Amino acid sequence: MTASTFRIEDPSFDQMAAQTALPSFSAAVPGHGKLTTTVPRELVHRAAVAEVMLTGWQRLDDNHFGMTAQWPRGHSFFTPVEGVHHDPLIAAETIRQIGSLLAHAEFGVPFGHQFLLEELSLTVHPEQLRVGGTPAALDLEVLCKEVRKRGNRLTGLCYETTVLREGRLAASGRISFGCIAPAVYRRLRPERVFAADHRPIGLTAPLAPQSVGRTAPADVVLSPTGEPNHWQLRVDTRHPVLFDHQVDHIPGMVLLEAARQGAAAVLGGSPILPLGLECEFKKYAELDRPCLIDALRLPTASGAPAAVLVTGHQDGEIVFSATVTAASAG
Repeated sequence: MTASTFRIEDPSFDQMAAQTALPSFSAAVPGHGKLTTTVPRELVHRAAVAEVMLTGWQRLDDNHFGMTAQWPRGHSFFTPVEGVHHDPLIAAETIRQIGSLLAHAEFGVPFGHQFLLEELSLTVHPEQLRVGGTPAALDLEVLCKEVRKRGNRLTGLCYETTVLREGRLAASGRISFGCIAPAVYRRLRPERVFAADHRPIGLTAPLAPQSVGRTAPADVVLSPTGEPNHWQLRVDTRHPVLFDHQVDHIPGMVLLEAARQGAAAVLGGSPILPLGLECEFKKYAELDRPCLIDALRLPTASGAPAAVLVTGHQDGEIVFSATVTAASAG
């Protein structure tokens, strides 16, 4: 599959700094035992330390890894749903970070390669997502189902993750992505995206936050078009979380948030609690072209959670599709 929405590499990420930092997460201070900190931000392709969810990892065998993570009680963007549940999209981001960490730290992918998301699925268990009196401490079990290589070089990875909170299942997910060397990536991308004057499309007006389950206009990623259930993707490259660092196309988390907001709009505008996501990324979502988002409520059995199909199109071609299964957050 040629597709992607995650360019999760940045020229400012320094490989030597990351390698030097690797042992630090297990450092100990006499009298205090092991101290907890995040893994190096470079390994998960984040510029801000505050956006790093993973706190440690170890290889169990060739294809199994154990990891730890932490979710804060509050977050500037992954805000708790109705103040009750951790945002399920923070689970998606946590699982996303696993792939880049494994690629660099365990499979030898050099910094500078591009990681291209192909598919993402997520299921959450709301009873284990409740916000408690302290940050949520998580244990992650990771199984690499498919390790694609050309010679000794990793070209792709598919892995499944189980997220445990105090031994109970909180979420599970599956991600597949490809790795592309810088020279190949340069050939794949349009020449214009590397030009000094390459600019994103102009910032468009947001929908009313309450119509998509948000409270802040800056966090809205959909703009009105005048047609029901049809919007233009709002691309705000100044957003400190969705655009944590410079990219040459629209990050996958922006598209996931568009799927969540599109589903919320179709389901009446109230905050929703996503229970599941099934996403496929087919093409690059370009920064300098309008991306149109459509949402359609799918038929479901009586009493079953609502399901909404959200698709994104650019220049007449589908960029991504996502089925969002959701319950009312009320």
